[in-house]
This record gives sequence, structure tokens and C-alpha cells, in this order.
Amino acid sequence: MKLLDALQWRYAVKKMNGTKIPAEKLNHIIEATRLAPSAFGLTPYSIIVVEDEETRKKLQPAFYNQSQIVDGSAVIVFAAWNNVTEKEVAEYMQDIAEQRGVAVDSLNEFAGYINGSLKNLSADQARIWADKQAYIALGFGLVAAASEQIDATPMEGFVPTAVDEVLGLQALGLHSTVALTLGYRDAANDYLVNAKKVRRDHKKLVINK
Repeated sequence: MKLLDALQWRYAVKKMNGTKIPAEKLNHIIEATRLAPSAFGLTPYSIIVVEDEETRKKLQPAFYNQSQIVDGSAVIVFAAWNNVTEKEVAEYMQDIAEQRGVAVDSLNEFAGYINGSLKNLSADQARIWADKQAYIALGFGLVAAASEQIDATPMEGFVPTAVDEVLGLQALGLHSTVALTLGYRDAANDYLVNAKKVRRDHKKLVINK
């Protein structure tokens, strides 16, 4: 399926039919989110993949009992870091050194630039910055799911503290930012299944200068 056709096909599914996603397709979607761009390449978030049915049942009340949480195949929670310190930056420099085959000391200037940039942010600004990086990954996950013809519903409507508690995120230094349910549409019961996709007209949306 061509990209634009896939994006035209997808919509925020309201009812899913419980069919499990093949592992290969799920892994493709996860890998696409891993490859998403991020400021400095730092990726200040984790991707929590919840397939276990009992855990998803525990999560459902935090998502205002939306049915996709349990009727889908997986819930992906993008959980941003609570703090970004020099420790995380140093670990990232080590990853770069190992994967590119360079000396970690050769990255000191880059590490200093990242640390300097982050020190200019307040705690609230740093949290917002990390959340924004997670949203970029969400977008890549949505596109990857559409390319695999896997239905996906992005979700901001949940109680973060409740999700954090179910998944034990506080102990990991994380907080839930946004979520993505994956599965297959229930064509017989989803009122949006045949609805025409409506977006602002190109001439209204795009401003050429």
C-alpha cells in the first residue's frame, strides 16, 4: 500500500475486534518508533509495550474505560523521562562510541553542547521538551501501523498518575505522556468505519511563501 493510500485508510478506531496482531507486524511498528528522529538523537523516553490482557484490564479505568484498551491487541505507552541529567547524556555518548567505533573522548564537545542546552531549561521546560520527543515517536508509530494495515488509535485522554501506577513508571524515572492502541477495527460496530476522512483543505491549511 502506498503511503498516502495508507494514511487515507487509517482513522482513530473506536471499536476493535480483539484479533491479535502478528508479532512481525508489531515488531515493525515498534522498530519504526525506535528510529524516529529526536533532539540530539537522545530519545528521552521509553516505549512501554503492553500485550498482557490482565494488565490492559487494569489500565482501562485510567483511560476512562475506552474499549480499545482491552479489545485491541496491544497498548503502547510513550513514557518520557522525569529528568535528563549528565548521566543519561554520558550513557548516550557511550552508545555512539560503541556503535560508530569512535573514542568516547572524541564526543566531549557534543556532550558538552547537549548538557549546556539542557541546563538552560527549567524543570518544567525539560519535561515538556521530553514529552515533545515522545510525540514524534508516536507519529512514526501511527504511520508504520498504517503501512502494515494495523489499526491504531492515539490517546491523550487518560489519567497519567493512574497509568504510571499500574505500570510502575515512577520507580523507573518515567511518566506516561501519550498512548497508542493497536489492533483491528470492528467494522460491524465502529460508527466511524465508513465515515469520510475530513481534514482542512490544502489551500486552507498550507501557506506558501
